[in-house]
Amino acid sequence: MRKRSVIFLSIFLLLQVAHLGAQVRLPRLISDGMILQRQSPVNIWGWASPGERVSVHFTGSTYTTEANSVGRWFVKLNNLAPGGPYSMTIEASNSILLRDIYVGDVWVCSGQSNMELPMRRVSWVYPEVIANAANPMIRHFNVPTQYNFREKLTDLEHGAWIGANPETVLDFSAIAYFFALEIHAKTGVPVGLINSSLGGSPAEAWISEEALKQFPIHFDELQRFKNDKLIDQIISSDKERIQGWYNLLNQKDEAYSEKQGPWYRENTDITNWQPIGVPSYWSGTELEGVNGVVWYSRKVNIDKELADKSAMIILGCIVDADSVFINGRFVGSTGYQYPPRRYIIPEGILKEGENSITVRVISNSGNAGFVPDKTYGIVFNTDTIDLKDEWRYKLGARMEPLAGETFIRWKPGGLYNAMLAPLLNYSIKGVIWYQGESNAGRPQEYTELFPALIRNWRRDWNRGDFPFIFVQLANFMKAYDHPTESGWAKLREAQLKTLDVPNTAMAVAIDIGEWNDIHPLNKKDVGNRLALAAQRIAYGNTSVVHSGPIYKSMEVKGKKIILSFTNIGSGLMNKGKELKHFAIAGADGKFVWAKAKIKGDKVVVYSKKVKKPVAVRYAWADNPEGANLYNKEGLPASPFRTDCWEK
Repeated sequence: MRKRSVIFLSIFLLLQVAHLGAQVRLPRLISDGMILQRQSPVNIWGWASPGERVSVHFTGSTYTTEANSVGRWFVKLNNLAPGGPYSMTIEASNSILLRDIYVGDVWVCSGQSNMELPMRRVSWVYPEVIANAANPMIRHFNVPTQYNFREKLTDLEHGAWIGANPETVLDFSAIAYFFALEIHAKTGVPVGLINSSLGGSPAEAWISEEALKQFPIHFDELQRFKNDKLIDQIISSDKERIQGWYNLLNQKDEAYSEKQGPWYRENTDITNWQPIGVPSYWSGTELEGVNGVVWYSRKVNIDKELADKSAMIILGCIVDADSVFINGRFVGSTGYQYPPRRYIIPEGILKEGENSITVRVISNSGNAGFVPDKTYGIVFNTDTIDLKDEWRYKLGARMEPLAGETFIRWKPGGLYNAMLAPLLNYSIKGVIWYQGESNAGRPQEYTELFPALIRNWRRDWNRGDFPFIFVQLANFMKAYDHPTESGWAKLREAQLKTLDVPNTAMAVAIDIGEWNDIHPLNKKDVGNRLALAAQRIAYGNTSVVHSGPIYKSMEVKGKKIILSFTNIGSGLMNKGKELKHFAIAGADGKFVWAKAKIKGDKVVVYSKKVKKPVAVRYAWADNPEGANLYNKEGLPASPFRTDCWEK
């Protein structure tokens, strides 16, 4: 009897294991709080045992299917009307209940850091927007950062649909949120944002292996990174080298070797330190070319009424990394150059009278320092102490430059496989895209690479030519007082040419960038301009002027060139007394600044220095400061050139 009982128990346990293995499972995207695409075929899918019967119950209808030979199953919901909240039940050998589902419009938000950048990074610019962000009809799904070179993934490691409120919106893509606000206001339907973006990523990282075959260099690199041993070796080597550099840096830093204590202590004598202006870069000073650690310090006086109060110290941006101390107390640190330095000073640190501020600046390579034209100060509720002034500095350690990390996650195909492929079954309205900075050194290639990406995504999503709306690169870097060649201008030109791809639109951002910040703070106008474009190409509102002027053609008349444009709206205009940033050239290809005037719906360009003009350029620079051609709807003209001279 005992032997028979053991046999029966074994059979029972095997059946239970088989039953557990048969349980239906859903991808991360199909989850509580999701937004489904209205008036469109909608896929609901998952995994079960081969041949297992699966039923999906939604809004009074039941959809039934069987899992295929490898356990995959799909059902298709058609022509869902906007609304919610709804529940969905998926039944097989087990049952799953999904709650709080809405039907509306779903947009994929992708690209690099300017799309990825969360509201948290611009929170002080938009406090009222954040305070009023209680809107469950706008939801955000943040795709986790990962890469894979060997295969297309079928699911994400984690992720959830999150409704907007003053706390959660801080983690939403800022551009995507402003876009969604406008779309929701115009359509009245729920808006879902799938944020699949990664800072620094080049376009080729977002393209599939099949589509990369037309770009042999990138295709070959993808093959190389299918080797896990190579990846492990690179990661290990980079880690060892970088840790070794920082270990040596800390050992050499004289700030920690003095008997009196480290240089950030409150009573450090800085009278013999060298003077230096803050903010400024190190170029043109005795620190030019220095890599290692430089300590900055200064004294500030605090009035009695501000003593012991909490405050915020704002130190613009610092290249490359920093640690900040006040009266010997650590208040904050940032490990790389881009984020704004905004550190809370807790109560009890600031005192009446003299206070010391000390900043340890690490320079990895290149031109370090405090970024000019940023805010530097200690901010209280009602008072601000300006920190732009003479500071003192002392070299703590001099090092050889640190070679950069190998960013494996940016290699070709890796992000497509891990961060896009798992989304391809999910029904969407369209894509908004902000990327190009990482490809600015290869603008000619981008002319083919970017359209190839759009075709690749549309083919693999199998939803036709869905709207694909992108941001043209903003103005950035040093402005020049003479016409220049520009890789960023050529990249913008590649983006402009991409408008030849059907059902695309471009938001021009040439007027809302910052010369000293690759991540400009104005995300609202970018989101709004993307939404204008969406109204036109995604929602069919032909009365909307969705773009600024786009160059169409030119005509030479004597000493003048007459330019024609599309998208002039209710007319052309210039912001300011006269049009700026037009350049003109003769057959010698030497461009000079030109006079330009609006004549009706055209622009006439001329210069006394060019007797026989053949070409015009507008806003052709990394940072075309002052470029001011708009339509009367307030949308800026895209930069352009009429020539095709390569230099």
